[in-house]
Amino acid sequence: MNASIGADARLALDLALTIRHDGHGGVADDLATAEGLTAWVRARTETGAHGFEARGFEADDTDLAAVREVRAAVRALFARAVLPGEPSPADAARLMPVRDAVERLNTRAALAPTVPVLSWTEGADPVVRQEPAHGDAELTAALARAAIAFLAGPDRQRLRACHAPRCVRYFLRDHPRQEWCKPSCGNRARVARHHERHKKTA
Repeated sequence: MNASIGADARLALDLALTIRHDGHGGVADDLATAEGLTAWVRARTETGAHGFEARGFEADDTDLAAVREVRAAVRALFARAVLPGEPSPADAARLMPVRDAVERLNTRAALAPTVPVLSWTEGADPVVRQEPAHGDAELTAALARAAIAFLAGPDRQRLRACHAPRCVRYFLRDHPRQEWCKPSCGNRARVARHHERHKKTA
């Protein structure tokens, strides 16, 4: 993934990519259990730019259900963002309605009110950042706010779904001709096209 993307885009993509190809022709879900969610969150010492503290986090089934709900909303809005292209095949047949997805993200984002905090260092312009009003942000609020910031920002225009065989990932396109999320997907797609052409001429 492009290292130059912002924290919001990275967190929103990371959440969407917890649904992935399992390496055996199926789809794996990194958030199938509370333990999986705990591991995923702890792997991110800074969960985006919205104040959630990942260290020491221990997920329960309530957390898991809430995060999976946010992920479903994010993937539904990613599917809209890549139009007129096709969404990821992992959930193309069961996407929640866009209106519901937007409402879900907005509701979750509102769980952690923020306040503006001013910084003004010597020789620099003043900078305002948003911080949680009451200490750490709630996890789903942090995830929803990151997704909202990404979807409303310029990086959304680069979002694509990878359509290489067996891939279900979304990615940010690094150059205009990029079709796949990584070189191995490009290789699989070219091999599949070659076999398809060979079958037609045989």
